[in-house]
Amino acid sequence: MEKIPTTQSTHTNRGYIAAVGSALFLSMTAVFIRHLTEDYELPALVLAYWREVMVATALAVVFAIVKPERLRGVRGHAGYLVGYGLVLALFNAMWTLSVSLNGAAVATVLVYSSAGFTVLLGWLILKEGLTLVKMLVVVLSLMGCALVVNVFNPSMWGLNVTGVLTGLLSGFFYALYSIMGRSASQRGLNTWTTLFYIFTFASMFMLGFNLLPGIKIPGSAASPADMLWLGNAWVGWLILAILAVGPTLMGFGLYNVSLRYLPSSIANLVVMVEPVFTAVFAYVVFGEVLTATQFAGGAMILGAVAALRLGKE
Repeated sequence: MEKIPTTQSTHTNRGYIAAVGSALFLSMTAVFIRHLTEDYELPALVLAYWREVMVATALAVVFAIVKPERLRGVRGHAGYLVGYGLVLALFNAMWTLSVSLNGAAVATVLVYSSAGFTVLLGWLILKEGLTLVKMLVVVLSLMGCALVVNVFNPSMWGLNVTGVLTGLLSGFFYALYSIMGRSASQRGLNTWTTLFYIFTFASMFMLGFNLLPGIKIPGSAASPADMLWLGNAWVGWLILAILAVGPTLMGFGLYNVSLRYLPSSIANLVVMVEPVFTAVFAYVVFGEVLTATQFAGGAMILGAVAALRLGKE
């Protein structure tokens, strides 16, 4: 049996570690979003706008203090980064709306339709391998995800067509985000520099989604004054800031790092361990008891990820 070169194996391991770390941070986002949209009634797209502004601002401050040169070196990639920012804005808009319309559990299942989209788009656009192992892992992971979030409980599915469509679109744009992230690494762009620019451009697009005259998008600001919806509710602003500079920045950052070492389809599948972390997080923080069904679903997801790493495609 041919041995994998040590350097290649090390890089692959780094990719898996980064992807799992991304899942750990991203597992917290739905809880924050649900809290802000329910307890503060913050419009979904206003939330998404401030989330992106705060991530870009945090990165700008870090770069200005530590490595100002990281803000340069993107000449020739401006058009690409604008397009990448648009994809990010569309993904964040659809994901935030989906959590608001469907609830965190169902939104999580729907967004991970991205696994199938990513495998297919990776094969069509990036010429990544389309193997039986990948297809089986997609199916197994989706089934495990559904079990972990208890999606077979009829009470979870008080959905309408808008909710389902929004959730599936969040999966599609997440897949497209993955493809473009892999392409960014192939272009030699620094991961964190890329994040700064795409979150900056995404915030501009999101501002347009909120304030575009004559068009009312569900979850957007009804008037310019609504962009400051939280007003003097400083606890709400603090929660929003923690969401941005914690789960969002580290979740997206580590995911983009993983795309330096892994094909987009593999990275997206590994991040599907996110619902497992969410279930554990709910148990530790809120005391929610994990059922046998959730344990079985978690085992299916972890088994699928292990098959990706250990099995030879």
